[in-house]
Amino acid sequence: MTLDKLPIGESAVIKKVGGEGALRLRLLDMGLTSRTKVTMRKIAPMGDPIEINIRGYELTLRIEDAMNIELEPTGGDKK
Repeated sequence: MTLDKLPIGESAVIKKVGGEGALRLRLLDMGLTSRTKVTMRKIAPMGDPIEINIRGYELTLRIEDAMNIELEPTGGDKK
């Protein structure tokens, strides 16, 4: 599953960060690294962008960028 498919309130762990060049480096610089827990907070009314919680802060991403982040489910823990 990719980050753009994570339901609101659900958490998962980042498995792999895809993309190439500057895009991948930008995602990594924002803290989106392997084995990091993320929680989906909000999805904009038109579906783009999304807001996630990662490393204690809220981060807004475009759906196009979120599609490059592969996740492992954590077992259905809701917050």
